[in-house]
Amino acid sequence: MIKIRVLFFARAKDLTGCGEFEAALESPATIRELRASLAMRFPPLISLLAGCRLARNRELGTDETPLSQGDEVAILPPVSGG
Repeated sequence: MIKIRVLFFARAKDLTGCGEFEAALESPATIRELRASLAMRFPPLISLLAGCRLARNRELGTDETPLSQGDEVAILPPVSGG
C-alpha cells in the first residue's frame, strides 16, 4: 500500500470540498488507478476528472505515469477564460 498526497484546485476543490486528500493505493500504482480511486471516493468529480490533467511531483503525467510512496499529485481542471 502506498500513500499519495492529492491536491485539488479550482472546480475540483469545489466539488470535493477539500484542498488536499491522502489517497492509499495498492502498489504498483499509476495515475490511472488514482483517477479511478478518486472517482469512487468523490462521485461529484467523475465528469470533471476526464478533462483534468494530473501533475506528479510538479510534472505533468499521463495515465501510465507510475506513482510511488509520498508522491504529490495535483488535480488540474481545465480552465476557461472570458
